Amino acid sequence: MSKNGNIILGDKVLWGALALLSIFSFLPVFSASSNLAYVVGQGTPWGYLFKHFIVMMFGFGLMFAIHKIPYQYFKGISILAMPLIVLLLIYTASQGNMIGGANANRWIKIPIVGLSFQTSSLAALVLLSYVAHYLSKTDIDLNNFKSAILPLWVPIFVVVFLILPSNLSTAVLIFFTAIILVFLGGYPLKYMLIMFGTGLFFGLVFILFAKAFPDMLPNRVDTWVNRIENFSASDSNQGNYQIERAKIAIATGGVVGLGAGKSVMKNFLPQSSSDFIYAIIVEEFGLIGGIGLIVLYLILLFRIVVIAHKSQTVFGKLLVLGLGLPVIIQAFANMGVALQVFPVTGQTLPLISSGGTAAWMTCIAFGIILSVSSEEKIKENKEESQEFNDNPLAVLSETL
Repeated sequence: MSKNGNIILGDKVLWGALALLSIFSFLPVFSASSNLAYVVGQGTPWGYLFKHFIVMMFGFGLMFAIHKIPYQYFKGISILAMPLIVLLLIYTASQGNMIGGANANRWIKIPIVGLSFQTSSLAALVLLSYVAHYLSKTDIDLNNFKSAILPLWVPIFVVVFLILPSNLSTAVLIFFTAIILVFLGGYPLKYMLIMFGTGLFFGLVFILFAKAFPDMLPNRVDTWVNRIENFSASDSNQGNYQIERAKIAIATGGVVGLGAGKSVMKNFLPQSSSDFIYAIIVEEFGLIGGIGLIVLYLILLFRIVVIAHKSQTVFGKLLVLGLGLPVIIQAFANMGVALQVFPVTGQTLPLISSGGTAAWMTCIAFGIILSVSSEEKIKENKEESQEFNDNPLAVLSETL
């Protein structure tokens, strides 16, 4: 507990926005889960609602616990966790799970509790924290291209290419965020472009190899190609079933929507409680609800930028941006898919969609961000207290 008696520390606006998103999520999750309950025949809406409640409560418990940890500790944690993450990704990639002939090595089973865990979400968290730590070190020469290859770029490429065969969108999101982070960290633009081009080159080589020898390396290249072709096709009958149903849901919603729980398309739209939950939200809450949700994510983005700006350390600034920006990018990517701005990506809507691992990793990320903001707030309070002790009349006059 802080000296002024506050149990919850950090940016109060950020806490409020996160709480609003999480509380609101119960309405669309409960409504959209009827697709799984009554159409697919799995579980009941109340069961999915209770599961979502447990997931969010545990996630906010993680967020609360982590925001109490001084953020400097995550420097050492990221270094220690990097080799473990690589081993975890290798184990995940070697399981041989296939769905419809495509690589489905995204999750691992936790035997004791019987839950599935998506390792790429944790890998993104650890890798971006590690990159922020490396770029904040004062004893490195960023202008020395060769010296940064092994400690900086090798971990980035290893993690991205271990995730790539089974999850293109997550791999691209991690790589894109890492590029943004090294740019913000002062890495020379010419070297950054070289590594960006290198990543694109190896990605192209992987796709060509996977197309030429599909049995040697399980992948999802055909799925990616189909999604891009469906996205660009003008004929709605060419396998674009999900997007068409999402557009119908959005068009049906109008300005004020049909009302909570009154969506019709949730019974016809696959993944209506996760990947396409934004379409259900607009159908039930209309343009007002859809724009309101966008505003909440923009508030998150604004507070992330403010916290990064206020942080007095390079590590704090990069850590906040590295962990916060992917959440915002993922949110707009999810909404963009429903609006047919992007091809289908499989990215969920942070803190809204049903799920476990993704929600917990988002909560951990914001717990770290709140840790940065809470320490900066404590420093501000100490400075104000010291200023008052040195010259109380001046402080009182400024306050009045």
